[in-house]
Amino acid sequence: MIELHSWSTPNGHKVHLMLEECGLAYEAHPVDILRGEQHAPAFLSISPNGRIPAIVDLDGPAGRPMALSESGAILLYLAEKTGRFLAPDGPQRYAAMQWLMFQMSGIGPMFGQLYHFRSDAVDRVDYAIERYTKEARRLYGVLDRRLAESEYLAGDEYGIADMATWPWAHGIDRQGHDPAHYPNVVRWFEAIRSRPAAGRAVKLFRAQRRQQLDEASRNVLFGTGPSTER
Repeated sequence: MIELHSWSTPNGHKVHLMLEECGLAYEAHPVDILRGEQHAPAFLSISPNGRIPAIVDLDGPAGRPMALSESGAILLYLAEKTGRFLAPDGPQRYAAMQWLMFQMSGIGPMFGQLYHFRSDAVDRVDYAIERYTKEARRLYGVLDRRLAESEYLAGDEYGIADMATWPWAHGIDRQGHDPAHYPNVVRWFEAIRSRPAAGRAVKLFRAQRRQQLDEASRNVLFGTGPSTER
């Protein structure tokens, strides 16, 4: 049994998707990042950086419970645990590592900043909007070129690199881009969206999530104290 501590965010959905695809037994524990629950001592004991998602595998290595945070690390762990969605060796394994790191170092941080300045920032900062819109456009171009030559990011097989990237690619048009410019991204996105596990993954915690940020939530997420990635 795996205890999942998460929320309805792109980084959360990465792990939700992997758990659903693998059919692993898990208990879902919401961590309301808009109320600051990510800063509670109990959560920090399993996620030292105060970020969702995090898991506790009650049947970890050597049969002992193990806590793990950081979405990329969790995907790698679950792939190794189940023997699924990551090639055991060879070029496809390293291609998956490459595109997973691409998501973690590029897509996540840059798209996160774009979402923030386009949707969440109280004050409009034109320079920031232009900066992150251009960078997101460049990154979509990288994805589209890769997906023009490969069905999935690491090759012919769907895997953890796709699961990591897919939740961040929702709403290309809402990010200020024309989906028609990225036909291969759209093809790839729709193929994953049609998977039953993807439908279940994005519904997790959706009912509990408030759609609008109030002042208290903004202070929790974007104030001077600790914050969490959305």
